[in-house]
Amino acid sequence: MLQELLTAAVAAGAAGFVYLTAAARVVKQYERGVVFRLGQLAGEVREPGFTVIVPFVDRLHKVNMQIVTMPVPAQEGITRDNVTVRVDAVVYFRVVDAASALVKVEDYKFAVSQMAQTSLRSIIGKSELDDLLSNREKLNEGLELMIDSPAVGWGVQVDRVEIKDVSLPDAMKRSMARQAEADRERRARIINADAELQASKKLAEAAEQMSEQPAALQLRLLQTVVAVAAEKNSTLVLPFPVELLRFLERAQERPTGT
Repeated sequence: MLQELLTAAVAAGAAGFVYLTAAARVVKQYERGVVFRLGQLAGEVREPGFTVIVPFVDRLHKVNMQIVTMPVPAQEGITRDNVTVRVDAVVYFRVVDAASALVKVEDYKFAVSQMAQTSLRSIIGKSELDDLLSNREKLNEGLELMIDSPAVGWGVQVDRVEIKDVSLPDAMKRSMARQAEADRERRARIINADAELQASKKLAEAAEQMSEQPAALQLRLLQTVVAVAAEKNSTLVLPFPVELLRFLERAQERPTGT
């Protein structure tokens, strides 16, 4: 009798162990568990830790709640100003409702990827080339809103969308390079013209000052001679002011007239 009881206890313990092994599940910290009982959603979403299901009746699906980094394949399109470009981006999103992510959409990752590609092509067609190159923050916000609107119903939240690169045709690159070079040349000419204007104003002020003090012109002449002589030239050209020649002429005419 005792032996039969021990056998029954061992058998019950083994059956319990097998049942517990089949029913026990562990949900990791970054996961949530969704239970389907006979094909229907059963109970609340299982939190991280140890949980138990009914073997052969329940099915536990684990959903990753971490942020997913998904590259968007490069999309080619024509901008609003008729320029052909090729743009790629990256989407950061995460699941906020595990049950909706499994029930309301077949494959939420594939759905987000397709929505991102469609939205990126739409953004290209609505934007100009200058916006794609220099105003990406605004385009990123618009792209994020376009993707996030339908994704909310799937239990997915889009955290951020970034345009990675904008590829231009070679002809457009050469045209932009010529435009930038012409703009730099224009600025250089304006700077040179402004420098000439400032220099002419200063020279006019200097000439006016020298006209009031004739001795200043002689001092300037001597400074020029010293500067030329410092170069160790074998020939020295000494200019004479016209006023000095006229003074000598008048000085020579006075004795003759008397």
